[in-house]
Amino acid sequence: MPSPHLKELIRRRPELATCEPAIAAAFAAMRACFRSGGKALLCGNGGSAADADHWSAELLKGFCRERPLSAKARKGLSRGVARVLQGALPAIPLSNFPALSSAFANDVSAELTLAQLVSALGRKGDILVALSTSGRSPNVCLAAQTARARGMTVVALTGRGGGRLARLADIAIRVPARETHLVQELHLPVYHCLSLMLEDAFFD
Repeated sequence: MPSPHLKELIRRRPELATCEPAIAAAFAAMRACFRSGGKALLCGNGGSAADADHWSAELLKGFCRERPLSAKARKGLSRGVARVLQGALPAIPLSNFPALSSAFANDVSAELTLAQLVSALGRKGDILVALSTSGRSPNVCLAAQTARARGMTVVALTGRGGGRLARLADIAIRVPARETHLVQELHLPVYHCLSLMLEDAFFD
């Protein structure tokens, strides 16, 4: 049965109807990753880096519903702390490593900074969520290439063309726009929808 959140997204943003199968596939892949104990690494440049950080925040704390800790997660915590902390899905925005990123860019290669982080942090069964409005960002594509070599699933959010990133991805959500700001305007409701779907799956 289609997710009510996905149906509501298409009702509000009918231009995303062509993306519905890819969004559903991305949800299934992320759900499988988190269920097996994996984590999500998220990356992008500029506004897409901000979107990766934003999306991570929706996964790492309550989004639209309360997420009380499970009995297992409460173990060892004081009652007050256990009552306040929230359930989370492990997500790491790769733009938030300024010391490593600047050092690696200066000492080795700016284009390979994201790939270095994927190589260091990614494991088989994890997922890389790569955002690029054009799908042609070299550093994001190299991160996707590294993720595939590590046995990770790659989910891409791009614009209409998809670029090389879409070809490297296992699942590519190509929103129907080409201009950078318009692509980013469509990425946000997509990842909010996925956040809602994942929250229902893990914190119902």
